[in-house]
Amino acid sequence: MFKGKKLLITGGTGSFGNAVLKRFLNTDIDEIRIFSRDEKKQDDMRKRYANSKLKFYIGDVRDYRGALNATRGVDYIFHAAALKQVPSCEFHPMEAVKTNVIGTENVLEAAIQNGVKRVVCLSTDKAVYPINAMGISKAMMEKVMVAKSRNADDDKTVICGTRYGNVMASRGSVIPLFIEQIRAGKPLTLTDPNMTRFMMTLADAVDLVLYAFEHGNNGDLFVQKAPAATVETLAKALTQMLDKPEHPIQVIGTRHGEKLYEALLSREEMACAEDMGDYYRVPPDLRDLNYAKFVEQGEEKISHTQDYNSHNTERLDVEGMQRLLLKLDFMRAIQRGEHATPEE
Repeated sequence: MFKGKKLLITGGTGSFGNAVLKRFLNTDIDEIRIFSRDEKKQDDMRKRYANSKLKFYIGDVRDYRGALNATRGVDYIFHAAALKQVPSCEFHPMEAVKTNVIGTENVLEAAIQNGVKRVVCLSTDKAVYPINAMGISKAMMEKVMVAKSRNADDDKTVICGTRYGNVMASRGSVIPLFIEQIRAGKPLTLTDPNMTRFMMTLADAVDLVLYAFEHGNNGDLFVQKAPAATVETLAKALTQMLDKPEHPIQVIGTRHGEKLYEALLSREEMACAEDMGDYYRVPPDLRDLNYAKFVEQGEEKISHTQDYNSHNTERLDVEGMQRLLLKLDFMRAIQRGEHATPEE
């Protein structure tokens, strides 16, 4: 489905962009464009891949003209550009708004104007019942995505979204930090041992976006069913895998804006979600504001529905967490005794 097509990845120098490149760069895709504001990361990526299919566009999603230029002639977009660090967004909430909300508006409007065929927007579980600035800005991003999809011509541009849990070993993930602390002989800094998070690999993240790309209609939101683990389970799995089972642990308390657990779907979304097997699809509310002409949907179904969160999903034990970690290339390298990092 990508044969001879041009794909744009916003925020493409990040973990997700690199995972997409590894999956597609040597296929029959015509061109992959990387749109980001960090010229150093772009130069590193250019040297690392050395592939003529890879094109680089310096710019910021906050700038509509830059987004319009980068999307010209593009067939598909994976919109991954975002501010993702919860604590930094707590201290600089308007920066999160500028990138995550206004930036998304710019990318989607540019896509519509340039007749891009499909756009998949990447969101986060923190957008469900948000309590922090990052989650609130991503929740607004999703609202922008649905609103813009209403204005898009289905025959020209389809806009849909995905929502992730914790993507293991991506930038900002706690796993590289824990490994660095173990190697340096420093105590592992746990926020709350009972805190749970959904666990996904970068390969899972790419699979989810591709599933949404293939099956999404305008305004649809997709999530992958995923297991979860406590922070303590993750820490024990890593210390055992690095042959440091007695490594000290220091509990430091939750950081600014952190939850005890995350939800991938709210109760209201679960009430209308379509079970697709490994995924849930949440269709948009297609009613307009003339509510009198619609039959009442009622609250009974919602009131008897649970949300889908990291406390009530499949819970991994230490062995299960280790099996999942071993799906990561760099963790397998560590098991072989190599001094690997996620970037390698």
